[in-house]
Amino acid sequence: MSRFAHLLQPDQGQEARSISLVSKSGLEDWLKSLPERARTAVLADRFTGAPGDYVILPGDRPGEWSAAFGIGPKPGLWDLAAAAKALPEGLYRLDQGSPGAAGLGWMLAHYRYDRFLSKTETVGDRILLTTEPGLIAEQARLAEATALVRDMVNCPAADLGPAEIQAAIEQMATDFDAQISVTRGDDLSTGFAMIHAVGQAADRTRAPRLIELEWGNPANPRLAIVGKGVAFDTGGLNIKTGGFMRQMKKDMGGAAHAIALAKLVMEARLPVRLHLLVPAVENAISANALRPGDILKSRKGTTVEIDNTDAEGRLILGDALAKASEDHPDLILDFATLTGAARVALGPDLPAMFANHEDLAAALLQASADVSDPCWRMPLWDRYDDMLKSDIADMVNSAEGGMAGCVTAALFLRRFVPEAIQWVHFDTFAWRPTASPGRPKGGEAMGLRASFELLKRRYPVD
Repeated sequence: MSRFAHLLQPDQGQEARSISLVSKSGLEDWLKSLPERARTAVLADRFTGAPGDYVILPGDRPGEWSAAFGIGPKPGLWDLAAAAKALPEGLYRLDQGSPGAAGLGWMLAHYRYDRFLSKTETVGDRILLTTEPGLIAEQARLAEATALVRDMVNCPAADLGPAEIQAAIEQMATDFDAQISVTRGDDLSTGFAMIHAVGQAADRTRAPRLIELEWGNPANPRLAIVGKGVAFDTGGLNIKTGGFMRQMKKDMGGAAHAIALAKLVMEARLPVRLHLLVPAVENAISANALRPGDILKSRKGTTVEIDNTDAEGRLILGDALAKASEDHPDLILDFATLTGAARVALGPDLPAMFANHEDLAAALLQASADVSDPCWRMPLWDRYDDMLKSDIADMVNSAEGGMAGCVTAALFLRRFVPEAIQWVHFDTFAWRPTASPGRPKGGEAMGLRASFELLKRRYPVD
């Protein structure tokens, strides 16, 4: 049952309070349209129309009121999120037009992660009327997918390990009549040695595994979605310091994105043969932990010298990408909370996007702009491939010095995807360090809606 669908309802003339959206440039004309009493209230409140600014307008009768909220110069996805957060429970409609895409922001303003709170705030629903009821179902699905990513990333690692990630995918397989297979523990050592090596130090109850789901008509184009599922990352023997380890429950953010995107694909019944692959591990420390200097033989057959055990995500993704490529998919998308270098380059809002085909990159950037889900293309710069050289193996897992860290990590992954296969890699933070309307501090979906929009356009439903 959707947590969000009821928050937008068809406008059938119900009694509802009015919301005005006002930009700075439109403030003067809007003021002229108001009755004197309301205009006086606006001026007394020093409402300027700036984003985040709002004012309550008195009506003509006792208890009658409306509200106005400031917005930017162009309509935005989050214009209504501040309204949904500030207003009391009740029924609302815009004084002009329909919410359009901003209905998603209205829905997500209601998101709360309160699973572990002993006392939760009781907040009533704010319901918005729309004259475009055909948009409600898809916006609710997008809100649910975003909330799924947020929920999984926010969950403590003690409550969301490899087994719980597997259980979430198994439930999805049941819901959509999909096939699932799991390669677990020591069974990984012969075909997925890098996944096995990263996860072998964890307790047996948190054993490493590769979880695969397949859905759809085998005659349709094959779509592979891969997500990094490091349930917790200590850094291994190259142990992280406390500050860097604090949020490492979020290191399965790539898996959360992949699972949410796969769910959107199946809900929309896109004409694809979906192959979801999630390598799920805990990068723990024990006597049998992966060591710097060890050499692993990947599923592809190439050997990898371990320079740094904290560069583990690319190892498990390498094996998963090699497996995905064996079935010659039409497209591979992978998501990973892979490098701090991407955050240094782009900050917390922008996921780094890499693509190995120009037309694919252009299509994704267009989809990103159209659905207000920003991402930034970074280069697969061939000259940096030499940074991955090893003296005694085919390559190292982490280039020395840290320069161009997100680029060299993407180049590492590229070695596991044949050039003929179109491939996108997202290096995402999956975390919002500060709150804004509709986007609370904590786990966040980044690049999810852009990817789904790309897939809808690439594989249209007849």
